[in-house]
Amino acid sequence: MLPWTLLGVLSLLITVPDALAVKSHDFKTCSQAGFCRRGRAISARAAEAKSAWKSPYSLDVPSIAITPNKAVFKAGVKSSLYPDIKFGLELRVHEDGVVRVRMDEVDGLRKRYDEAASWALISEPQISQEITWTAGKKDIRAKYGNNEVVVAFQPLKISLLRGGKEQVVLNGRGLLHMEHFRTKQVAETKTEEAAPEAEEGAEQVVMDVAKEVNPRAWFEGDTEDDWWDERFSTWTDTKPKGPESLSIDISFPNHGTIYGIPQHATRLALPTTAGDSPTFTEPYRLYNADVFEYLASSPMSLYGSIPVLHAHSADSTVGIFHAVGSETWIDVSHASDKSTQTHWISESGILDVFLMPGPTPADIFAQYARLTGTPVLPPHWSLGYHQCRWNYISSEDVRTVQKRFDEEDMPVDVFWLDIEYANEHKYFMWDEKNFPDPVEMTNDVAANGRKMVVIVDPHLKRTDSYPAFKEASDRKVLVKPASGDGEYEGWCWSGSSSWIDFFNPNSWDWWKSLFKTTALKSGWSWTLSTTDIHIWNDMNEPSVFNGPEISMPRDNVHHGGWEHRDIHNINGMLFSNLTSQAVRERTDPPTRPFVLTRSFFAGSQRFGAMWTGDNLGTWEHMAVGIQMVLANGIAGLSFAGSDVGGFFGNPEPEMLVRWYQVGIFNPFLRAHAHIDTKRREPFLQEEPYKGMIKDILRLRYTMLPVWYTAFRETSVTGVPVLRPHYVVFPKDPKGFAVDDQYFIGSSGILVKPITTKGATETTVYLAEDEVYYDYFSHHVYRGASKGKDITVHAELHEIPVFVRGGSIVPTRERPRRSSPLMKLDPFTLRVALGKTGSARGELYLDDGVSYSHEKGQFVWREFSAETAKKVVRLTTKNLGLERVGEAVDGVALASYNPGNEFAKTIGEVRVEKVVVLGLASKPTSVKVEGGNELVWEYTPGVAAGGKGEGVASVLTIKDPKVLIVKDWAIVIQL
Repeated sequence: MLPWTLLGVLSLLITVPDALAVKSHDFKTCSQAGFCRRGRAISARAAEAKSAWKSPYSLDVPSIAITPNKAVFKAGVKSSLYPDIKFGLELRVHEDGVVRVRMDEVDGLRKRYDEAASWALISEPQISQEITWTAGKKDIRAKYGNNEVVVAFQPLKISLLRGGKEQVVLNGRGLLHMEHFRTKQVAETKTEEAAPEAEEGAEQVVMDVAKEVNPRAWFEGDTEDDWWDERFSTWTDTKPKGPESLSIDISFPNHGTIYGIPQHATRLALPTTAGDSPTFTEPYRLYNADVFEYLASSPMSLYGSIPVLHAHSADSTVGIFHAVGSETWIDVSHASDKSTQTHWISESGILDVFLMPGPTPADIFAQYARLTGTPVLPPHWSLGYHQCRWNYISSEDVRTVQKRFDEEDMPVDVFWLDIEYANEHKYFMWDEKNFPDPVEMTNDVAANGRKMVVIVDPHLKRTDSYPAFKEASDRKVLVKPASGDGEYEGWCWSGSSSWIDFFNPNSWDWWKSLFKTTALKSGWSWTLSTTDIHIWNDMNEPSVFNGPEISMPRDNVHHGGWEHRDIHNINGMLFSNLTSQAVRERTDPPTRPFVLTRSFFAGSQRFGAMWTGDNLGTWEHMAVGIQMVLANGIAGLSFAGSDVGGFFGNPEPEMLVRWYQVGIFNPFLRAHAHIDTKRREPFLQEEPYKGMIKDILRLRYTMLPVWYTAFRETSVTGVPVLRPHYVVFPKDPKGFAVDDQYFIGSSGILVKPITTKGATETTVYLAEDEVYYDYFSHHVYRGASKGKDITVHAELHEIPVFVRGGSIVPTRERPRRSSPLMKLDPFTLRVALGKTGSARGELYLDDGVSYSHEKGQFVWREFSAETAKKVVRLTTKNLGLERVGEAVDGVALASYNPGNEFAKTIGEVRVEKVVVLGLASKPTSVKVEGGNELVWEYTPGVAAGGKGEGVASVLTIKDPKVLIVKDWAIVIQL
């Protein structure tokens, strides 16, 4: 949220930004960050020196040690700049072929922060038992399958190869630099007088002379550039440990497109920031920050940071994950259209890079998921529509909003409360004047199958009358100031505030105890709550209104003596992690929590959902929100969405309708608005816009089986719920930059939302020679083997949604007020026959709230259609039985009982309609195998234009009375 409020606004006017536009001067550029400036200067000197540039780092060959299992080798690393400084290198090859590269300072004056990976990884990866390292005169290497990892001795260079071709290269450009710890009293050697300017052709000589005169200045520069303290605006950042940044170039010699490193408001295929004519002049910044009204096209840091990249070509996909939690800047350039160079500059930490060999996008997702975990399988209800604004002001306001949704017959699953529900912004404490009956209010909402979400931010109001602060202070689990003594004090919504240090294990059980709804504590009103309330974690970057860059000073001290600079980007993830555990464990047995977070890091996908923050109600923000959600999915965070309508502003009706069309095809669907905006709940709109939005929301609920099945797949494989074209068609270069259309899971649903004012048609790219059916009109479009653009109608009431030929889509078509009320509703199957006359689809169901699915309490069906000799057979089988022994929702099933307790609860749920698209002719008979003729209607197709287009034939089978949980076959005789 925007950092100002009606309460206490006068005391914050001096330090809190206004709501006119992003204030870029509140946030650093690379040139204003000493370590980034130093890192970029190394790159500039290397570019100037060209071939004369050599990395000062080399492997200490006599120190090489290979572990008994032969998959790990360790060695010392020397720097010619500082011969007395020791570094250690370790490489491990995992069972799945991922290579982990770690480099740290050895026996230094201090210890570098090396715990980032421990927060991101789900466990220590298993080391391969089949790898053998072989040392030669110039390098040491290990070959496995078609992959090979090579460590060159001098200069140090690490390469991952496949088929003999370099895929990922570390330090190939010689930009590796780990600033070692030193004492301030020891002055560095000053640069001697510079060598005279070289004439053309004498570059090598001049660089050699400069390096010989002062090799440190030649590489590092000749000044102590913000080594010990740094000024920004009115703040001074003390640096008691001195310079400790890490710079590393990571190149992809055979991959011309890269994706990832969210969160940024930019294209999915990342534009350049360096080299000739870069798109952006600033590097991509990873530094979690409260950036209100952010720009719709910028490499500026936003609320979360995931240091993972995919590099892609038509031949393969590779990836890297750099487990570093400090501020990081990343330059991107292209030596050619077939190669990519990146330069990573981090303020602190060790080199801890995971090289993921792929070679397909699905392989990369699996490799990353084995490291950091798959996205959580969310509660089913959380995939419905969430209604929020800052703020619903009272219990009666909530009841009125719910009543209006019901009167208009609009579906909704969740109502949200922003900060004003809490007494003086003391979270866990209800404002008893405006919310005198929170339990009754929540029960009224829950009576219709709905939930509530309330906000809990990480800042605690500094007053002994606030039990949360008093207990945190008494337990000494609050973040400390730079001195290391006392408690850090800053300003946020609560006024004078302190922040819990979730790196301190002593805070964990205590924090989880606060969410219990059973044991009443003196002075608390949070126990006037129910388990139908779930949690929204905002402001957890952390946002500090009067702090540097609207955040916490970097020299603050956390548990273990680590400075905030070391762990800044991890901080927000720990908050949502502990909150998720707290909500999960408040019941016995546990139930699935819903926790929304604004700040995140690698691994946050294990704990819940995220949203793209304080966007604006503009067409540009609507469009970039799609790209941001896709980028987060690439980095593991599939449960993502952007605020429908924009947080700021008052969108016109056309924009609001289009934004709902965008929103229903986001994994996380929430409408939200700033306190100063006009009320814009869908029931308040004038016709025809109100009716359009109602139909849009109903479409989301109709397609919930598609979404839940897609989430199940993601929770197992790591492949994102929303899939860009390069994921589905990795060998099609025309689709690599496509980021305004996407597929939903493996469902075959292709979506192209409209994000342009006044649009009445749009262009959709089809990447293959396959038929695509308009979801609503059944209009037929056919792609081409080399890709094809088609033009489709897109009036305001129309959404370009297509079913890929070869897909079977299960839906529930009966309108309900909320998703839990749909549990026993029958299904419709859309069978979209492909060009070969076949089709396939899946349906996954469980109770949607508990963890009983991990014990085999679910229904997982496959539907198939095959055409042979003028007969189309539509059949179903139990995938639970088919895949015993495989991981289902993260748990390997030793056995599966199709008659499990959950299956019994939906034992009478049937298929009430089957729609078959694309039959070659009118059927002569349609029967359930072994049964009587069914009731059916057939509409022949209509050809148009001789381009393979037209309207598909439609066979509608009415109520075949086949059950979801049983095997059956429907036979269509042509």
